[in-house]
Amino acid sequence: MKEFVTSEVKNNIAIITFGTPKSNALPGELLERLAAVISNEAAKEEVKVLLIKSAGRKAFCAGASFDELLTLREMDASVKFFSGFSRVLDAMRRCEKIVVVRVQGKATGGGVGLACGADYCFATAEAELALTEINIGIGPFVIGPYVERKIGKSQFLTMALDAEFRSAVWAKEHNIYQSVSDTIEDMDLLIEKFLQKLSTRSAEVLALLKKIAWEGTEYFDDLLPARSEMSGRLILEESAKANIEKIKQRLSEK
Repeated sequence: MKEFVTSEVKNNIAIITFGTPKSNALPGELLERLAAVISNEAAKEEVKVLLIKSAGRKAFCAGASFDELLTLREMDASVKFFSGFSRVLDAMRRCEKIVVVRVQGKATGGGVGLACGADYCFATAEAELALTEINIGIGPFVIGPYVERKIGKSQFLTMALDAEFRSAVWAKEHNIYQSVSDTIEDMDLLIEKFLQKLSTRSAEVLALLKKIAWEGTEYFDDLLPARSEMSGRLILEESAKANIEKIKQRLSEK
């Protein structure tokens, strides 16, 4: 499978799909494309709701691409990479359309950010999640404000420190997932019914609900550039590169 982002509009619903060969981990170029597609689809007058999903039946999103992280050698390029996650989440937050996210499997790092950037999130029982950034020597700085908004600062800190996977049930109890299904097929049926329902609602009402839901997050605009610099600086350290290589080796041996 090659890296891709696709979109199509059906019955007032914009369906956006992304995919990469390695557990849907996100390289910088794909992050830029995904942010642009979200903004472009949301700007269409006929669109009332966006569905964001990833390819395959396994991992939803493994966060940042390890391969690309290993290539980062200069601060400007490093900050630009992490700003890509910020742009995707900003596109989800700023658009006036309801954003639904579909999580079919494990989500780590930036994948958790995508789930927390949703207005409504569907998942399967296999959709465990973890903030694993500390394992490579950085932190979930860019996605942090979005995760904190869902689960609170204390729970965010706990997730960032222990880097352990939480169950889909835990994620629902902590307001990251709004629905958890036993199978992908069951989840997709619920998503279809939910989207069909929203597609018949007043566009103005949906836009106002979206505005109200994200009130008080305007400070994200000033906060996230500094957060991108935090991650951008730390990933340049040789210890971070060594940690990534160790993790890649361990994964290849499984």
